[in-house]
Amino acid sequence: MSTSTPAVCPASPPSEDPTTPPPMTTPPRKASVRLQERRGSNLSLLLDVTNLGVEPVCSVSTPKEVWLQLLHTSSRPLTHPALQQAAMDTSTLNVEYQKIPPNFVSAAELDVPGHMMKDRYKTILPNPETRVILRSPEEEAGPDRYINANYIRGYKGAPRAYIATQGPMVHTVGDFWDMVWQERSSIIVMVTRLKENNEKCELYWPQPRERRRRRVKEEEEEDVKEKKKEGEEKEEGETGRFGRFLLRVRDSQEKDGFTVTDMEIQLCEEHRPVRHYWFTSWPDHHIPQCTAPLLRLVEEVETYSKSLLPPSSEPITAPALSPGPIIVHCSAGIGRTGCFIVSSIGCQQLRETGQVDILETVCQLRLDRGGMIQTTEQYQFLYSTLAQYSSQLQHNQDQNQQNPEHQVSIQLQNLQLDDTQNVKN
Repeated sequence: MSTSTPAVCPASPPSEDPTTPPPMTTPPRKASVRLQERRGSNLSLLLDVTNLGVEPVCSVSTPKEVWLQLLHTSSRPLTHPALQQAAMDTSTLNVEYQKIPPNFVSAAELDVPGHMMKDRYKTILPNPETRVILRSPEEEAGPDRYINANYIRGYKGAPRAYIATQGPMVHTVGDFWDMVWQERSSIIVMVTRLKENNEKCELYWPQPRERRRRRVKEEEEEDVKEKKKEGEEKEEGETGRFGRFLLRVRDSQEKDGFTVTDMEIQLCEEHRPVRHYWFTSWPDHHIPQCTAPLLRLVEEVETYSKSLLPPSSEPITAPALSPGPIIVHCSAGIGRTGCFIVSSIGCQQLRETGQVDILETVCQLRLDRGGMIQTTEQYQFLYSTLAQYSSQLQHNQDQNQQNPEHQVSIQLQNLQLDDTQNVKN
């Protein structure tokens, strides 16, 4: 409904005889007077009710406050049997997903001049409270720099367990590796192809040349010759300069659904290892055909991450020596990236507590980075993935209970192997 401002009647044209007014048949209309003219000011009218001594009837919350309250309080813990049932009830999951506030960030909320130049998608912005801020390099004095990335809490709310970020662009590859170096991250998980209809991510690491050549000639060459060529190429270095860093590929292995590449990142005289997991079997805005490859990827990343931790007998005296956040990205850094992180957290919940709260975990992620888990289909896939993992856990537990003697014999064999190794050492 549109409102129109009162029309101010134009002045009557001068009559031939201004001293003789025209005959009046109706009362004269008062000229329309605007609020500013009546009040004598265009300042906002403020009423001070603080001294009235009356409590307000109710407090009015903004939509943002309502969203945040929902994200902080929404929960649906599920036991193993309840999870199996919930995963099959897609209509309920659809309703549950639609009720989760997205918590997207508007450009007005992000007070970073020029950030749009470094955003792959103009509507996918990092939440200001948790965004990663790149410090100026040691050799270059200057202001902090922007990257479209957020710290993400992990299992039991562990701070900065992950970093969710967009796929690097041509002019942000250097920023990406600056973040890896600054955060001392040892693991990168990439959940996108480089191109899917259009570009999804810039190539930001050296491609192992022997792997490309093996794909072309693996049926034409014998294994001995192939291994020899692989060795020759590794001696050549397989290096590339990205930003201010020199990257060198040490090893690369093809697995079922993903590729694992071990690299070394070098700045000046300092070298650090980085392991890159590239999951290529996940289509954009959709889901993989089966859950098994994702579960294997989650397991491999978790196992390697634990291997980087110092022994429990040795307390961590220098936080800088502990492995940094696991960096996860797809193209926008919210859909497939969120699915990997929720799957990883959910697997830990099921193992350690016997239940999982997917709704609460997704809400936790959206508090840290808006829009995590991009579609209803992805949300349903999360339930299916964790239901599959739950079935595997229960199957393993049942086998252990049914064959206690077998488990004891395995434990004895392990003890004997340990004793043998100790004697040799």
